[in-house]
Amino acid sequence: MAEVRFQQVSKTYPPRRGATGVGAAVEVLQQLDLAIADGEFLVLVGPSGCGKSTLLRLLAGLENPSSGEIYVGGRPVSQLRPSARNVAMVFQSYALYPHLSVADNIGFGLRRSRPRQLGEQLWDGLHRASQHWPRGLRFHSERERLIEQRVAAVASSLELEGLLERRPKELSGGQKQRVALGRAIARQPAVFLMDEPLSNLDAKLRTGTRAQIVELQRRLGTTTLYVTHDQVEAMTMGHRIAVLNAGKLQQLGTPLELYQWPANLFVAQFIGSPPMNLLPLQLAGPGQILLEGRRLTVEGPSAEALAAYSASRQNGGRLSGGLRPEHLKLAPATNRNLAAEVSHVEALGNEQMVTCRLLEGSHLLLVRAPAEQMLSVGQSVHLAVDPSSWRLFDGEGLALPLPKSAQDIPPSYQLVF
Repeated sequence: MAEVRFQQVSKTYPPRRGATGVGAAVEVLQQLDLAIADGEFLVLVGPSGCGKSTLLRLLAGLENPSSGEIYVGGRPVSQLRPSARNVAMVFQSYALYPHLSVADNIGFGLRRSRPRQLGEQLWDGLHRASQHWPRGLRFHSERERLIEQRVAAVASSLELEGLLERRPKELSGGQKQRVALGRAIARQPAVFLMDEPLSNLDAKLRTGTRAQIVELQRRLGTTTLYVTHDQVEAMTMGHRIAVLNAGKLQQLGTPLELYQWPANLFVAQFIGSPPMNLLPLQLAGPGQILLEGRRLTVEGPSAEALAAYSASRQNGGRLSGGLRPEHLKLAPATNRNLAAEVSHVEALGNEQMVTCRLLEGSHLLLVRAPAEQMLSVGQSVHLAVDPSSWRLFDGEGLALPLPKSAQDIPPSYQLVF
């Protein structure tokens, strides 16, 4: 079993002395609780400086937590050396050894998996040096033979067979990335750690390598923590996504759960490309909200949440309402629809992303529109809102608690601040 658990983990860097004196201590992680199931692919997302990479470095043993404990397979590892933790890390910069061949880079961790006596080291070296000698003169090391078999198997799975004798400088970015993956896979660790491994690749390579990583993880079944800034990677690769901000876990759930039911305004704005539209609202009664004086209807689970919130009338009844771009439609002019003006149009091939400015309140909204619809800047339009698509947040930025009776509410929605 290779489940991973962070229990009340904090990381604080001490204050630094600068030209203006001693600075303040920097708290990167704050009493973080997070559990990753055996075989799960978990994606960590969040803005720069939120603690994503620090979390990986703590698990890898490159940093020590200030407090709390980290468990791998039920075993506490915070006091263990990195080599004793049975984890492998793939870095953003690849971190390949430039003087070693592809084969030697892949096998590097295997050759250092346990201490060897001087005689063993010499014998292994002779095995490698004599591989091109006549068969009768070659030295044989069983350990080196097994390593060579493992390297060959990994190279075959990553389509690197024809590159094993090359040096890193002779490889493309995508090939280097596959070699870095191969080095991690060869060790057969309990946990893979990947820190933005695709950020240096172009768009086409990133798409192909992304699919390859997902397939490899599915086939190997290795618990994986993957850090990324890329929305597409986060939404398409992970079984679950953990959203971090300022060292705290904001929400944990499947990509669909986070997209459809964000737990707070930060998640609503961070998950999704483009992000969720947000509008200032006021309560107007059961299932009713006001947007710049216009009365709108709320249906579905959000209507029940609104009814419970309305009873308490917290914060003067002020709310924030969220709508995804696909929940707004260009529609005929009616009293129920919102009058707006097109301020920008982005043609994306299969669709258009239209920025509209509401005539009442001047709020900007992003709308997904069919590619064939003719639109131009300055054009007057009307927007229809799907009443069941509202996502409502209180004055503190937290999503209104959803009713227990709603069967389509994902369990992770109730979590995490």
